[in-house]
Amino acid sequence: MRLIDRYLLRQMLGPTLLATAALTGVALLSQSLAGLDLIVNQRQSAMVFLKVTVLYMPQLINMVLPIATFVAALVAFNRLHTEQEIVVCFAGGMSRWRVISPAMRLACAIAFVALLLNLFVQPAAFRELRQELFAIRTDLAATLVREGEFTEPSPGLTVYTQTVDGRGIMHNLFIHQAKPNGEATTYTADTGRLAKRFGRPVLIMRDGSTQEFSDRGVLNFVTFDEYVYDLSALAEGTELVHYKPSDRYPHELFFPDLTQAWEQHNRKSLLAEGHARLSTPLYNITFMAMALAAIIGGGFSRLGYGRRIAGMAGLAALTRIIGFVVQAACEDNVWLNVLQYGVPLIALAFALRSIFSQGVRRSRRIGRRRTGALSGAAA
Repeated sequence: MRLIDRYLLRQMLGPTLLATAALTGVALLSQSLAGLDLIVNQRQSAMVFLKVTVLYMPQLINMVLPIATFVAALVAFNRLHTEQEIVVCFAGGMSRWRVISPAMRLACAIAFVALLLNLFVQPAAFRELRQELFAIRTDLAATLVREGEFTEPSPGLTVYTQTVDGRGIMHNLFIHQAKPNGEATTYTADTGRLAKRFGRPVLIMRDGSTQEFSDRGVLNFVTFDEYVYDLSALAEGTELVHYKPSDRYPHELFFPDLTQAWEQHNRKSLLAEGHARLSTPLYNITFMAMALAAIIGGGFSRLGYGRRIAGMAGLAALTRIIGFVVQAACEDNVWLNVLQYGVPLIALAFALRSIFSQGVRRSRRIGRRRTGALSGAAA
């Protein structure tokens, strides 16, 4: 790259990184607010909350990259054009392609990074996220008790604890178990904690009593210093982790295992997700070209380019919305997947036409002026 190309690239790189970091931070903040349920209701640690939030980052970065590219290009080229540095480049004999090539190269590099995130990083992160959410949902401590609430983790079993301290010890514990044959047992204890005995989950209760009604109505009352309540029935389950289309690798999206009923029923959705993974990086190049068209796609103006920028920003938003609509429609019609590539490419062609048609018009005006000057001199 020549000196002027490196200079233009540096002017673009800084705003792009800053805009990406800022928008990703905002997206992470909104995601973290939605994930506070993990701490409040599921009583998970701050490290689990942080891990879940970080695992969302690949998808969030992919969503904000086109917007960050668009904003950064507008900021950088608007400043360069307002300070007439772009005008100096044109006056020095640089073509429009030479002026925009550093920005377009940067957009292609961003698109390549987005493609890698889509194909490899996002599926790996989302699989780990799905495993983590499954572990949280099946966490025995979180499903068994909720502080200050009566819960029913299984039919016929009611559990209540007044408080749970930071060490996981439950205070003022109450358990009522009704059996199908009409018998009922009530456990009360000052404290209780979850543990494992011989590899099986148990609830160890201390300083409490049991009240058991037999099917003949006889009450048996027993006090204890320590009682071990078996929780194996609650821990056993046949539920497995199910990966959504967003969690799958490209070969699983384009070549699903059709021997599985779910893959047969959702084959169109898997194909739509696969083509979306390949096509969405194109929006980075398209949005960069749109931002350039908003700045240098028209004549120089000392009053700024607010109207052109607003119009192109609206067109960019409309393009992305159409892309989302097309992706949703592809889940019903496989042949519409070609439009997932067509929407950004058509918008890209429109933006490039706006950039270069202005250059053609400028060249024609200069040619007419020279012709007029020569004709006047000859006369």
